Amino acid sequence: MQHYDIVIIGAGLSGIDAACHFKMHCPEKHFRIFEARERLGGTWDLFKYPGIRSDSDMHVFSYSFKPWTYHKSISDAATILKYLNETAQEYDVAQHIEYNSPINKIVWSSTQKQWMVYGTNEGNAIKVSCNFLMICTGYYDYDQGYIPDFKGLDTFKGQFIHPQKWSKDIAYENREVIVIGSGATAVTLIPSLAEKTKHITMLQRSPSYILSQPLYDPFAKIVHTLLPDKIAHKLARWKNILRDMYLYKMSRKNPAGVKKYVKKQIRKVLGKEYAIDTHFSPKYNPWDERLCSVPDNDLFHAIKAGKCTVVTDHIDTFTKNGIRLQSGKELRADLVISATGLQLKLAGGVQVYLDDELVDLSTKLNYKGSMLQDLPNLAAIVGYTNAAWTLKADLACHYVCRLLNYMDANNYKACVPKRTEKNMTTVPIINFTSGYIQRALDKLPKQGDQHPWRLNQNYIRDRKILKRDKINDASLHFER
Repeated sequence: MQHYDIVIIGAGLSGIDAACHFKMHCPEKHFRIFEARERLGGTWDLFKYPGIRSDSDMHVFSYSFKPWTYHKSISDAATILKYLNETAQEYDVAQHIEYNSPINKIVWSSTQKQWMVYGTNEGNAIKVSCNFLMICTGYYDYDQGYIPDFKGLDTFKGQFIHPQKWSKDIAYENREVIVIGSGATAVTLIPSLAEKTKHITMLQRSPSYILSQPLYDPFAKIVHTLLPDKIAHKLARWKNILRDMYLYKMSRKNPAGVKKYVKKQIRKVLGKEYAIDTHFSPKYNPWDERLCSVPDNDLFHAIKAGKCTVVTDHIDTFTKNGIRLQSGKELRADLVISATGLQLKLAGGVQVYLDDELVDLSTKLNYKGSMLQDLPNLAAIVGYTNAAWTLKADLACHYVCRLLNYMDANNYKACVPKRTEKNMTTVPIINFTSGYIQRALDKLPKQGDQHPWRLNQNYIRDRKILKRDKINDASLHFER
């Protein structure tokens, strides 16, 4: 049976990040990446719908150690995937990936102080062992997205699709199209489709906050012209980190002011006569759900040009020719796209055992946003929800390298986070009102209201904790 120092589950953004960190900071470690799909890239290889792009600035969304040198700050998926492949080749991690290898079960052996990893590879069983395990699977179901139980859907004679299942044969040119939803996927899809559809309707039950970002960051362009790529990348990255942190802080401190600012930006494009209070004024506060971004106001320009209509109403039923709303109005459609969100799947659906006992991950607490209570030698990478995913993934991967080097230096075989606080309140791990989060809260791990069990959602604070604070604290127990 093959044994590795480290096994990484998933070769997406986080998995490649982890592997590069091991190459840089733990070069003697022997690791293997098991990827369920046939290619690396995760999200950026899976989704094929038109217009798919980042919703964060790429100097923040890219890796800290690999400069983003492409021109667009809000990038299309193909360029992001190219960047990931370049990174995997440059840091010599591509050779360590085992494709078409879904992992379905991991078992910690208390006697051997190691993980047993089980899966399949094109029908053949996978069984390997490792000293340390990293789960880098993201948090949603790669097999299917969320589709509400729409009344009358079986009577609809047109085409119905969830963006996660998009394929090249879906025709939308010169057709009447409805996109159901107002989140990141919807605001990405619509401007891209609007160029070729007969007309497109954005049908939303309730509005989202949508803020424009520049497609090309002028500051990044200047510093990349004047300075070496690594220095320019760092400067552009920190500028945008601080900008995003300020927006989030103000959203919590002065939500009314942020609401006013967002509406003002939209009004500049759509004009005073447009019903902004109806279609772009959510009932919740900014960042109670993730704030959507669009490059250079492309969605609002499509609306102003008459290519897209926004309708805010509830669906009564699908009909033969489209959708009837609760207001009685009927929308005709040849194609309906249900951009209604994701299904969450914790740890990629992997079953976790401590010896013979199946672990219920929903009963466990997050430790420093990197590990889980009572699970030895295991890290689970979860990025930020209020900022770019990669910011937190980078810090967590760096922390794991520090942890492994500390264990080697002190001849430790295992480490496990243990809850010692007696008067600690537990709360949901993600404080969002978004539907996809609320549907899965009972399945997700929890967080505490005290350090180190609290999920900070603050890059500067986490940077200190994960890169500089001592490894050996009262909650992390080591065994020789």
